Amino acid sequence: MFGCDCFYWSRGLSVLDSESSEPKPFSLPSPLPSWPQGKGFATGRINLGEIEVVKITKFHRVWSSDSLHDKSKRATFYRAEEIPEGFHCLGHYCQPTDQPLRGYVLAARASKAVNADDLPPLKKPVSYSLVWSADSEKNGSGYFWLPNPPVGYRAMGVIVTPGPGEPEPEEVRCVREDLTESCETSEMILEVGSSKNSNGSSSPFSVWSTRPCERGMLSQGVAVGSFFCCTYDLSSDRTVPDIGCLKNLDPTLHAMPNLDQVHAVIEHFGPTVYFHPEEAYMPSSVQWFFKNGALLYRSGKSQGQPINSTGSNLPAGGCNDMEFWIDLPGDEEAKSNLKKGNLESSELYVHVKPALGGTFTDIVMWIFCPFNGPATLKIGLFTLPMTRIGEHVGDWEHFTFRICNFSGELWQMFFSQHSGGGWVDASDIEFVKDNKPAVYSSKHGHASFPHPGMYLQGSSKLGIGVRNDVAKSKYIVDSSQRYVIVAAEYLGKEAVIEPCWLQYMREWGPTIAYDSGSEINKIMNLLPLVVRFSIENIVDLFPIALYGEEGPTGPKEKDNWEGDEMC
Repeated sequence: MFGCDCFYWSRGLSVLDSESSEPKPFSLPSPLPSWPQGKGFATGRINLGEIEVVKITKFHRVWSSDSLHDKSKRATFYRAEEIPEGFHCLGHYCQPTDQPLRGYVLAARASKAVNADDLPPLKKPVSYSLVWSADSEKNGSGYFWLPNPPVGYRAMGVIVTPGPGEPEPEEVRCVREDLTESCETSEMILEVGSSKNSNGSSSPFSVWSTRPCERGMLSQGVAVGSFFCCTYDLSSDRTVPDIGCLKNLDPTLHAMPNLDQVHAVIEHFGPTVYFHPEEAYMPSSVQWFFKNGALLYRSGKSQGQPINSTGSNLPAGGCNDMEFWIDLPGDEEAKSNLKKGNLESSELYVHVKPALGGTFTDIVMWIFCPFNGPATLKIGLFTLPMTRIGEHVGDWEHFTFRICNFSGELWQMFFSQHSGGGWVDASDIEFVKDNKPAVYSSKHGHASFPHPGMYLQGSSKLGIGVRNDVAKSKYIVDSSQRYVIVAAEYLGKEAVIEPCWLQYMREWGPTIAYDSGSEINKIMNLLPLVVRFSIENIVDLFPIALYGEEGPTGPKEKDNWEGDEMC
């Protein structure tokens, strides 16, 4: 799953049980360790204020679609099992049939903190509305029901039954509205182009996973893990009107890991970063970059100033006002040395933050490269190495691994790719050793990918765009050992002291403007005549970097510092 029109030729994986044609359960390669002692991290339950929740991963199959006679478009629907006594289901779970069984739904109960005079946090639905149904000779029938909540309450998800009888009110619970937040559709799981709905008419039917509308380290929305379905078009508005997500009203975020637990999590899951065998522009530590000649420039001043090894003389705070930038030294030998980086000094800079209302922990790992090399364009069968396009000073890239605070297990990873990227489930991650994933850094551009190969940023249909080549090599950085925690705001101001350079909100490289007309002509002249005239508007398919590069800003100026990853 990738954003920004990235395309990858991936391997096929069989995840279906050969006998039952049902998804096989997924588990990490190695058992989890015993985490250092703390409060609520990895204890299996999380208190959200007036309600307490547990994560349910044991399921019973209810129904599986066979839509379009295409296995890749099938979905399987499950009811939660082994719910602890006193807890209640909030909805059912579903996922594509061709993926390993890897999901959860939350079950809830009223916490001990509830005031007896308050309305109960959980109530049974008044009734159910039939949204859609389907009959299959092979897989049986599936009936989709939306709970109708009491006044002042909200449903959390849809449930599925194998028969037409309305479910019992005891099947699920609705949640008091003030304990919920709005949610939106995330990924489409199933789409049936036209089928009969509950009133006998034909209409499209779609099933979606959901997530809180507001996400980020300051947001309180908690994903329930259930799904939403409807028989109308959702393309114009992703907000789901009929169900909600939970809201964490506990300001202590007690399920987040303490500092000892954070170190243990990084040492257990820290990925190995592989740089391309032909990489010419390696990462380095920020300190090495400063010590070896990087200069701070100010608008209107012709001379740059040396930067202290800690960055203490960099302008701190504020925003990117374009008044300052960092550049390489003027001496050609020193400039060349700095461009190459220094792999031996490199380290991952870690930002630890709450995700999805403190039910997950995001470990964001930033890697710094003094220089981003030129791009390589792919136009059909032709590969065109560029001499300048894509070059810039000061390249900040990152990847994120998301830890489930119920169990302490790795749940997903976000691979950042230039201005895009995407989440990859743990079941589709390559593990190097035990539970340590692999991260592949693209040649010259340092974007992160989950598997070796060639990824195209641009139009995969036409085969036109920027090549991102990634491969295993001897050039590695083991983030489980070579890391520095630079920020963890939820732990308090004294727990982690942020380095001076992190407060520098301006550009880590100068703005570069290209003669776009000249660059385009160079590219076009390299192509055979038949190619030049066979692709309409070929210039529109070139990456924006063709026209110039703005100096990149540092980690704290990025949207994902406080917000969620873009996808």
